[in-house]
Amino acid sequence: MAFKIYTKTGDKGQTSLIGGTRIPKFDIRIEAYGTVDELNSNIGLVRDQDIDDHSKSILIEVQDRLFTIGSLLAADPEKNKMQLPEISESDVELLEKEIDKMNESLTEMKHFVLPGGHTTISFCHVARCVCRRAERCVLRLNEQHPVAELIYKYLNRLSDYLFVLSRKFTYDLKAEETPWKPRM
Repeated sequence: MAFKIYTKTGDKGQTSLIGGTRIPKFDIRIEAYGTVDELNSNIGLVRDQDIDDHSKSILIEVQDRLFTIGSLLAADPEKNKMQLPEISESDVELLEKEIDKMNESLTEMKHFVLPGGHTTISFCHVARCVCRRAERCVLRLNEQHPVAELIYKYLNRLSDYLFVLSRKFTYDLKAEETPWKPRM
């Protein structure tokens, strides 16, 4: 028999965490891992563009790490008995190394830049904004229920990575970076 995607257990506005605890679908925990899931989908959109193989492989790694973060956020810290994957400092370090490597071939930033220039670049910026929102949601959750610091540290570094990746794609695609010139 095939696995059914619908269970009907959430029809009244509640869902289960890993560990069985039922909570409202509008709970900050659901908002946090739901936003991480939205981020993962947006990164899939970036990965589906005509980009270099190295960037694709890093984005696949990022998506894997985001599934890990989602599972950690979806678990009831008091009732979960399931062994879950972990996020590690080396995951953050990978993003930092990739940022540094990309920055070596990019011009120094002298202005804020307006998102855009090419669809691929814009998708990176959308993912970056969703990443920032995911980080805010996780930090809000942390105010009520402690969250491992590495989770929000990873999200913070990921938003930096996505920004630098957008600049790399601007360079690769020979697109124009539009500086923001504030009107005074």
